[in-house]
Amino acid sequence: MANLNQTKLQIFEFGDSPSDLFYLLIDRKVSPDGINPEQVKLLDPRNFDRSLRELGCLLMFTGDEVEELIQREEIDPEDMHVSVFKLAVKEGVIKQD
Repeated sequence: MANLNQTKLQIFEFGDSPSDLFYLLIDRKVSPDGINPEQVKLLDPRNFDRSLRELGCLLMFTGDEVEELIQREEIDPEDMHVSVFKLAVKEGVIKQD
């Protein structure tokens, strides 16, 4: 399905707390330049997850979730894109080419 260079890690901030941060692993085949933050603000909250998937979002974590994954050493804060991609592969979210 994908390899690392076909994905992009994108971070959206909607406030100051970790719960207001969102980390999205994006499929560059669907959204080559990533997802436009203004487009995200306009998404229908009732279909938010589905709309993000249609825009190429493969996986999404809140800042709180990322902090917990870092504490459990499942994500490397120094290499977020690679470690989030590897976690997605490990969890079966992505099938690696």
